[in-house]
Amino acid sequence: MITNILLGAAAAFVVLLVGLLLIVAMRPSDFRISRQLSMAVPPAAIFPHVNELAKWQAWSPWEEMDPHLQRTYEGPAAGEGARYAWAGNSKVGQGSMTITDSRPSDLLRLRLEFIKPFRATNTSEFTFQPAGGGALVIWSMLGRNNFMGKVFGLMMDMDKLIGKDFEKGLAKLKSIVEKKS
Repeated sequence: MITNILLGAAAAFVVLLVGLLLIVAMRPSDFRISRQLSMAVPPAAIFPHVNELAKWQAWSPWEEMDPHLQRTYEGPAAGEGARYAWAGNSKVGQGSMTITDSRPSDLLRLRLEFIKPFRATNTSEFTFQPAGGGALVIWSMLGRNNFMGKVFGLMMDMDKLIGKDFEKGLAKLKSIVEKKS
């Protein structure tokens, strides 16, 4: 009798585990998180604030999460090859970003390499579209989820989590560039 109960419980556990693994495996591998904001200045007035990585301290939503954030810069001050690395508390983690494509007032593409709290390599992009004397700025992050990323995505809505940071950063960037005009 006890053997039958244990066998039944073990079979139920295996079925649940296989079901969970199938759900995780069927989740999309690719992701894209994007937010956009219209700004009352042309793309040329905004672009330098994202193209020069040291200027991110003024508007990046992650800067204020760790007052003791350690930063290093390598390569050129702006444009392709500019690199920024950070190490901070558990809220900001550790990683680096490198500008891989810099087209003034049009596109900025970065390679993001996260080390902590988890390893991942993604792409971040800023696109600038002229819009009625101003600009529509679109900030995106795209990449591929490995198995653990898919599992994490079952528990956390990454679009909402990262999206709110993008919204906050774009709002701060807007405030800075519109004050200067």
